[in-house]
Formats: sequence, structure tokens, C-alpha cells
Amino acid sequence: MQGQDLWDVVNGSEATQPEAEDVHGTLWKWKIRAGKVMFILKTTVEEDVLEHIRDAKNPKEVWDTFAKLFSKKNDTKLELLENELLSWRNAT
Repeated sequence: MQGQDLWDVVNGSEATQPEAEDVHGTLWKWKIRAGKVMFILKTTVEEDVLEHIRDAKNPKEVWDTFAKLFSKKNDTKLELLENELLSWRNAT
């Protein structure tokens, strides 16, 4: 997304939809960019992840959902590894 200049719509200065159109077409341009991001995000994830983002209204909402999903998995994996380490340590 950075290579296509879309990252700001996901998690940057343009993550919030403009409230109204202006003479520069800011709202229209944002909607086009947000649509591209939503397409990319929804077509590049597995079906089980898609279930969590299917009803998202904007790219930031999708990205925030990803952050919650994957940080939980990392915490769980870290906890499992910690338990394995403790059990190995107690066995020696």
C-alpha cells in the first residue's frame, strides 16, 4: 500500500473520511483511494480472516481489526512458548 500511496488512508493522516466535498474533490479522491485499499485488503486475506472484516466501513476499521486479531495470536503463542519453557526448565 505504501508503494501505491495508499497507506495514509489506512493508518495515517487520511484515515478519517473528509466530512464534506471541497473544490479540490478531497472527499471523492478519498473514497476512490479507500475503495482501492478495501479491495486490496479483502482480496488478499484468507476466508477465515475475511469473516472478521467483511462488514468494515473503512480501511482504518479493517486495519484496527487486523491489529486486534493478530496481536491476540501473538500473545497466545508467546504464552504457549513461555509454558513450554517453564515445563522444560522444571523437567531438568
